[in-house]
Amino acid sequence: MKHAPLFLALVLLSGCGGYADFTLPVLSGGDPSLSFTFEQHAEPVFAPASGEALNPSVVRADRYGYVNLYSEFDGHTWRTMAAGSDDGFAWQKLRTVIEPDPRSWEGSYIAANGSALLANDGVWYWYQAGDKGSPRIGLWRGHKHPQPVLSYGPYMSWDERAVADPSVLRLGETFYMYYLGQDRASPPRQRLGLARSPDGIHWQKLRSNPVLDLDDEAGLGEPAVWQFRGFYWMLYTVRRFDETRVLRLARSTDGVHWRKLPPIFAGSAPWNSRVICDPSVLVEGDTIRVWFGGGDVARPDENIHGRIGYGLLRPVHVTLAP
Repeated sequence: MKHAPLFLALVLLSGCGGYADFTLPVLSGGDPSLSFTFEQHAEPVFAPASGEALNPSVVRADRYGYVNLYSEFDGHTWRTMAAGSDDGFAWQKLRTVIEPDPRSWEGSYIAANGSALLANDGVWYWYQAGDKGSPRIGLWRGHKHPQPVLSYGPYMSWDERAVADPSVLRLGETFYMYYLGQDRASPPRQRLGLARSPDGIHWQKLRSNPVLDLDDEAGLGEPAVWQFRGFYWMLYTVRRFDETRVLRLARSTDGVHWRKLPPIFAGSAPWNSRVICDPSVLVEGDTIRVWFGGGDVARPDENIHGRIGYGLLRPVHVTLAP
């Protein structure tokens, strides 16, 4: 049985262990010159009394207005908090939603950095938890699912060491999750992949992952995906080698094959001058609203003076290279 690990990896990669070939429903494609500008509000729209707030995930519920499940750090632990708003701009902190449970698979460091989705029975929230540097993805639906719903890939895979930063959308009866995967390279590489699920709990990973790879960047993370005018769009975080972070845009007609577009959105104010990250996108007709995290200290994890900002993506037509 000395070849058992290799055999297991081959089985997993063959599709028998949760891998498959698929795309999102294919779109016809829109105007190829369509892109966006990003108008950022000058001041953060939410800041905690102490610690820092990042990773907003905003949904709109007709009865309750806007709900933001965001991540708050107290100097030791990341937890998921809820805030409410009538207009998506002025926020009131409500309560703690998720604390990490050190008696479970979550550990004591983080239960946050998630993606909220409004369903018939309330809010579903996929989040990352686990030891620092090696998180997995769990699910909260008013209560926690007892085990991770998305875990590491096999030996030597692109997501062998961590899966994090979920972004979930539902198309018809199928859930699709974009997520960060981290490998065993030194330094580790962080790229973006895709999984699908019939129920939000049992996931198949795309066999050809990652769907978005590195150029001259230290890492990619925190994707937000939406549909608009014949394309799927992705706004995601680019981590540079000096640990500053910016947002970048990509588009696709099938959710698997992505084209990176030229716009790079850096922080436009002193409070987010070094880091802009964690986008949450909500499409309301022709208005595309974005909540995001930002800070004025360049670090890879916490202690960046994190605050939550707000902006609008404005459609614009540009000439793109072939």
